[in-house]
Amino acid sequence: MIETLLWLVGYQLAGELISRSFSLPLPGPVLGMLLLFCTLAARKSVPDSMKLNVPRFLSHLSLLFIPAGAAVLAYRDLLAGFGWQLLVVLAASTTLTLLLPGLLLKLLLARHRHKEEA
Repeated sequence: MIETLLWLVGYQLAGELISRSFSLPLPGPVLGMLLLFCTLAARKSVPDSMKLNVPRFLSHLSLLFIPAGAAVLAYRDLLAGFGWQLLVVLAASTTLTLLLPGLLLKLLLARHRHKEEA
């Protein structure tokens, strides 16, 4: 479990350092996860410790939403002034989140089948 935590925290730290060093508009943890994904894709494998421990971390993922929920409650007066705009943005982002992975999977499967036939 320690090895998995080191992977995750190390890449989060790297992402944070890069994001702050270059004043990027991308949050450090997001950049860190992109770097981790690129590393794992380049290795073409996931370390055994991560295969074992990541499902354990994902089972507690809901704990990460507590700060966001507290912020919504703390700033509800400010957010209330942007009610319909927030609803439009949430609806659009949810729709894109549901559609794009499906379309990407469809495209990649078609490409994979095309390579197998050739």
